Amino acid sequence: MSTLRAEPGWADVLLDSAADAGTADRLIRQLNAASVASLAFCRLLERWGRGDAAPSTPGARQAALRRAADRAETALVGLEDPLGRYLLELEPERAEGRSWYGAPGAAELLEWAPVLYRAGVSASPVRVAQAYLELAVFLRALAGLGDAARIRSAPDRSSLWAGLFDLRENLLGRAVEDLRAIAA
Repeated sequence: MSTLRAEPGWADVLLDSAADAGTADRLIRQLNAASVASLAFCRLLERWGRGDAAPSTPGARQAALRRAADRAETALVGLEDPLGRYLLELEPERAEGRSWYGAPGAAELLEWAPVLYRAGVSASPVRVAQAYLELAVFLRALAGLGDAARIRSAPDRSSLWAGLFDLRENLLGRAVEDLRAIAA
């Protein structure tokens, strides 16, 4: 493991597996931006789910949801080039790798219609649920990769490639479309 931090994390796994440190650095920076924006989107919805009515008016809550969706969408779109380049350079030794993160858990499968109604926010509950699910899985995947790095059990190159490929397909497809619609 490299020494980016005192304790290794997901960024160290990406850097150690990279063919080019510059490509890894660009990907790490964009993944950081995407994780910050994703976390902000998810936490906003979770606060409303707990009954926290911040911002204080429905119009401000509508604007906050649109801003959070726009930021997350922008960060995810920014992943396309660095992630595609990283996957191209990774070149796994075998094509049989398996994804290193799990399927959605019960905590990510939420019904957002009542929450959005109570918050006075007009947005498709289906799109909100889908975007929340994809972003929560993305955040959990990064956390899991960081945990694997800390216990020195990072996935091999083919499994790393498979997991990143799956994330790319989920995030740059459905999640971006849903976030774009929510932000509109």
